[in-house]
Amino acid sequence: MDEDEGELGTGFSVEVARAWEKALRESEVPEEVRKVALRSAIVLANEPGSVFDYLGRIAKFGLGGRMGSGRQKMSWIHVDDFCGAIEWMIGREELQEFYNLSAPNPTDNAGCMAGFRRIAGRGFGLPATRWMLEVGTFLMRSETELVLKSRWVLPRRLLEAGYQFKWSTFDEALDELAKQGE
Repeated sequence: MDEDEGELGTGFSVEVARAWEKALRESEVPEEVRKVALRSAIVLANEPGSVFDYLGRIAKFGLGGRMGSGRQKMSWIHVDDFCGAIEWMIGREELQEFYNLSAPNPTDNAGCMAGFRRIAGRGFGLPATRWMLEVGTFLMRSETELVLKSRWVLPRRLLEAGYQFKWSTFDEALDELAKQGE
């Protein structure tokens, strides 16, 4: 699924994105101002409170098993590529409209959690069933859908425009981020 093709689906996150993009399209700005919308995947950075930090701690405690079926797709982007792509886009006036900021190789939830177990030195992680996730997301004031729904997008427009990703595979990105914490 890229910027133009694919099934959007339904649910909380889809409705939020549609409303945000509609507001951008309909906003009135001076003619010389270009509109560029960035659809960001999960940004992986080795920072306190980040997804990397949170999932790393879950794996260390032995809870790093698949969430739900584990088959749900997950797009992601390394913080270096997130910042690098934005910086790269700033100097290119011809780039307009919508761009997926995601690495070109999504993973799935089972692969994601296996990667976090690997860098945490854990061979096993207890899986989380839907009801467990519903309790957890309720306590975190979040939505279970954000964990259980596939989020699979490809950065076709960025690649076609010539952006070169520094971190295109999930395991390489995880390994590099884990080294930052050593």
